[in-house]
Amino acid sequence: MNGSMINAMVSMNGLQQKLDIMADNIANVNTVGYKRKDATFQDLLTNMKVQTADFKEPGRLSPMNYTQGWGSRLVDIQPDLTQGPLKPTDNGLDIAIEGNALYQVQTLEGMAYTRNGAFQLSLQADGRALLATSDGYPVMSENDQLIVIPPNHEMRVTADGTVQAIAQDDTVTTVGKLKLMQVTRPMMLTAVADNLYAVADGVNVEDVLRTVTAGEGSDISVRQGFLEQSNVDLTSEMTELINVQRAYQLSARALTSSDTMMGLANSLRA
Repeated sequence: MNGSMINAMVSMNGLQQKLDIMADNIANVNTVGYKRKDATFQDLLTNMKVQTADFKEPGRLSPMNYTQGWGSRLVDIQPDLTQGPLKPTDNGLDIAIEGNALYQVQTLEGMAYTRNGAFQLSLQADGRALLATSDGYPVMSENDQLIVIPPNHEMRVTADGTVQAIAQDDTVTTVGKLKLMQVTRPMMLTAVADNLYAVADGVNVEDVLRTVTAGEGSDISVRQGFLEQSNVDLTSEMTELINVQRAYQLSARALTSSDTMMGLANSLRA
């Protein structure tokens, strides 16, 4: 009975984490550039491992002499980087990415990455304007420099990510090119605040991301005047939410049954 209670408790803990992840996905269904989180579970009831002799005690084996498992657990959370729908905005500061790539931005803690292309111009004391995210993080160019738009200029972005400043006399000046990073190992990305991703300390960035070139001949392109919407499918999330809630209820019922059986055993008199 103790084994069944532990199985139910461990499974409920994993399912609660799954519910929290799904609640986060549903809450961000309208967040620009948001990528849904996907959870992976490991079934410890059928996870076969060779135990050492110290663990091969009679009380730790089932009646069929199998090593007793302990429910299921959450082993991995990673972003689902599938493309979200593009929505036209007719705003020149809105820039969407088509394909597997992320913008690189500079934060107080270091470099971070995002799909949110709802940019703004952050006015500096000298009158220059930096291209930045809606939260004020500067957007980086391919040469790891800030993208500066001169005063009284409009911004134009080509399909390959080249940023141009257009003067009132239609003079065109290239001020930089958006640095686009392609994800090679999504499981190594860590979701942080403000819809950003970061690479954990001690992990080589080149093992997780690589610089890519957008435009002609590439499956990646940049679209000015568009925003990528969240890739969360609300119908699928709600359906999965119901399934997880049912699994949680079954585990809770198993825990209650084990507690009842233990109470009956304790109340027996010789």
